[in-house]
Amino acid sequence: MERNDPPRIALVTGASRGLGAAMAEILAKTHHVVAVARTTGALEELDDRIQAAGGGATLAPMDITNMQAMAQLCRSIHDRWGGVALWVHAAVHAAPLAPASHLAEGDWAKSIACNVTATGGLIPFLAPLLGEQGQAIFFDDPRAGEKFFGAYGATKAAQIALARSWQAETLRIGPKVHVLSPNPMATATRARFFPGEDRALLAHPRDEALRLLTLL
Repeated sequence: MERNDPPRIALVTGASRGLGAAMAEILAKTHHVVAVARTTGALEELDDRIQAAGGGATLAPMDITNMQAMAQLCRSIHDRWGGVALWVHAAVHAAPLAPASHLAEGDWAKSIACNVTATGGLIPFLAPLLGEQGQAIFFDDPRAGEKFFGAYGATKAAQIALARSWQAETLRIGPKVHVLSPNPMATATRARFFPGEDRALLAHPRDEALRLLTLL
């Protein structure tokens, strides 16, 4: 009797909507996807689409800022599958646009917790699961210094700085760390930032996910 090879695991953090969901759907054709997001309903809709296309997913409805929960998830992945082939980090807190002098304390705290602190915690959790052969993907969105983008721009820049440091440190030893730059997409996040924009001119998240994955 032939032995079945274990599935290749793709962990997608921020998998409920937008680029994260599109990445999860595409990766489910070649990987078993572990989909992480706070919104249970959106994860279930993602799972329906993945199953309809013949793929498989494990849903993890949790907040990435809960480090205890994320540590347990990573431990469970290790115990069940042994590791992760690919980590796609699409989770982000997009605080409302506001002058730097009017930043809301709650939005600032959430931006730091999700965009910076969680990333700094997840990299040590995921590095052993990825090993030398795995790959990690981060998405740049350079808004630092733009007016009204104080909370988002500063914390997203800090997230990418962490990713680039990890990228430089693992260049020879792995895992392979990618920092990709998506084109403007018709997502809910962008609609909040640019409400009057003509969305017909923007890329669809699925098309952009396909393009970005070819860069690997």
